[in-house]
Amino acid sequence: QLQFVEFGGGLVQSGGSLTLTCAAASGFSLKHHAIGWFRQAPGKEREAVSCINGDGTHLDYVDSVKGRFTISRDDARNTVYLEMHALKPDDTAVYYCATSQITMRNRCLFAATDNDWGQGTQVTISS
Repeated sequence: QLQFVEFGGGLVQSGGSLTLTCAAASGFSLKHHAIGWFRQAPGKEREAVSCINGDGTHLDYVDSVKGRFTISRDDARNTVYLEMHALKPDDTAVYYCATSQITMRNRCLFAATDNDWGQGTQVTISS
């Protein structure tokens, strides 16, 4: 079971930018795995943000972040990134990464393969 460490969060002003990193824990490899970014705001359920399939040929974003967030992967570095721009207070949440489900056509889905979540990284956007 793949395990992850998320980092790169912080406190930024509205309109600012952050880049989050999802790294595979020691001894694990992200290669060929679809990976998703998810977030959970206080008092709300965890929601999907973005996903990328195992070979990077399919990316997807929820409507609320389209045009502002970019997901990418570097298998050589065993990492997946989430570049976030034009941040809004509504983006405030703990951000997690996890292996993502895929379709038979190798398209990633906004659903994690399991519920084994790491500690995440806190993103706080001030207005």
